[in-house]
Amino acid sequence: MLAKRIIPCLDVKDGRVVKGVSFVNLRDAGDPVENAKFYDEQGADELIFLDITASHEKRKIIIDVVEKTANDVFMPLTVGGGIKSLDDIRDLLRAGCDKVSVNTTAVKDPFFISRAAERFGSQCIVVAIDAKRVSGNMSDATGEEWFGNPSLKDVCLKLPQHPPIPPSPPFAKGGIRGGLVWAISTHGGRRMKLIDAVKWARKMEELGAGEIMLTSMDMDGTKDGYDIELTKAVSEAVSIPVIASGGAGTLEHLYEGLVYGKADAALAASIFHFREYTVREAKEYLRAKGVAVRL
Repeated sequence: MLAKRIIPCLDVKDGRVVKGVSFVNLRDAGDPVENAKFYDEQGADELIFLDITASHEKRKIIIDVVEKTANDVFMPLTVGGGIKSLDDIRDLLRAGCDKVSVNTTAVKDPFFISRAAERFGSQCIVVAIDAKRVSGNMSDATGEEWFGNPSLKDVCLKLPQHPPIPPSPPFAKGGIRGGLVWAISTHGGRRMKLIDAVKWARKMEELGAGEIMLTSMDMDGTKDGYDIELTKAVSEAVSIPVIASGGAGTLEHLYEGLVYGKADAALAASIFHFREYTVREAKEYLRAKGVAVRL
């Protein structure tokens, strides 16, 4: 059995680690390099570094911060935010990261993922999916006009006409409730697109993605737990690893995401940044509950 991974995430804005709720109301959580060194010493399996305003501000990621982080840590490092070209990926890999995370550019040009995987290998291409539950009244979202290629039409949502979907319960053991659908967000949570998140994950795997980083926008920063239904749906739809993200507030939530959500890794930010739990405590808790982790 492959060991499950515990991955702290550093959301970086203006050179500082921040954390908010549903991508807004950001709080300062320290220096990214110092945070990275701390998690490396604690035995985190990997680290994810996201420049959360790079795409929105139409600029490149902060390479110097990536270089400093890569120089000071020895665990695998994934970096995302503002990646627009194969040259951007090359520059980040040269700066010392092991994998790159792509969201907005993948939605604008899905075949960018296949070109990236062909050039650099699927093992270093992570597709980030920021998903939000939607109903039939998403007047502010668009999607179908983005895809002129017939092979991509199947990922566009055909929304059922039903009342708005309530927020996800913090935990659900059962199957997916009828009618649940998730759209995806780009530009750091600022835009919604009518693209089915589960079908999109499957399509990204087909095009060469080696991993999916799945964030529930409904649960992000709430500390009420992962969206288990979303996580389970995507994990069962693809054969590549899925990282559960958005909502971890307790060690039990990590367990739920890995076991009931069937994720391969659990990402958390607030509970580690603000020292509510350590990575070591999380791993010891999971091992005591029968989850295979590296200690």
